[in-house]
Amino acid sequence: MLPESTTPVSARSAAAVNEQIRALWRRAGGSLTDQERTEYETLVVEWAAAMRGEVDEVTEAA
Repeated sequence: MLPESTTPVSARSAAAVNEQIRALWRRAGGSLTDQERTEYETLVVEWAAAMRGEVDEVTEAA
């Protein structure tokens, strides 16, 4: 596991990134081009970082 200081954090919420992922799939009609797949993979990494950040925020608030 990466140390916390080097863990990427998304500037956007997980919900916002998820909506962009859903929009990408809607535009693509369920089949991604190579360029769209690259975009999708980047978005998934950003979404995961946002989810980690949101979980960390909830944990710290508890």
